[in-house]
Amino acid sequence: MASDAKRQLVEFLIDRAFDPVMKAKPEGRSDAERKKLKDVQDATRAEIERFQRYGSAKDVVENFKRDLNSDPAKKVHADLKALNLPTLNEIKDEFETKASELGVDTS
Repeated sequence: MASDAKRQLVEFLIDRAFDPVMKAKPEGRSDAERKKLKDVQDATRAEIERFQRYGSAKDVVENFKRDLNSDPAKKVHADLKALNLPTLNEIKDEFETKASELGVDTS
């Protein structure tokens, strides 16, 4: 059950936050936006790998919360917003609800 909760939380993050970033296309964007998109896609790819490596659902929740306000995450979030892409902050409530439904402590 615990590893299933971790898998479900990671899949939720991938589906709701990470996939839209990874699937975003550079066409129709300025050169500056293209560079910004490449940078956020590189950061997102690393983020996906990091979340997949966590050992438990609790680790996923703790690191999700840490990523909401860390300085490196704030820059990525600002870039994502500028590109009209979803940020972790935008799915925070849904993520916490999902974690609670799976029996993972979010406090």
